[in-house]
Amino acid sequence: MLCLSRCLQPLETQRDHLQLHGLGLVARIGVPADERALPQRLEADVTLWPSEPLTELGDDLSRTLNYADVATALRTEAARRERLLIETLAEDLCRMVLARWPLAAIRVTLHKFILPDTRAVSITLTRRPADFAVPVSN
Repeated sequence: MLCLSRCLQPLETQRDHLQLHGLGLVARIGVPADERALPQRLEADVTLWPSEPLTELGDDLSRTLNYADVATALRTEAARRERLLIETLAEDLCRMVLARWPLAAIRVTLHKFILPDTRAVSITLTRRPADFAVPVSN
């Protein structure tokens, strides 16, 4: 796999990444049932570390990460089912994106606008493909 050595590097040393800022999501989320009764607007900040350095793409569109497709998939996953916790939604978003695109890692920050006198409550998760690998049974 091309990303093997890059996937093991600390993210801070992998300069190439793509970011989506303030992506609007709609989800039924919250601990009390009445909070989940109506869809809520959330925002996501998403950082994607591709498996290959961006400089190696050679201006070849077929080798790029289509961020519009990623944004659509994130919105679809957020709306797909009800969840109690933003932590669960963030984990589901990471898992789905890593399963669909060749990435070294993903970082998802979700912002929920629910607490009075607070701009937002946020959770940030960073995941790599190995975080979701199924262990080999003997």
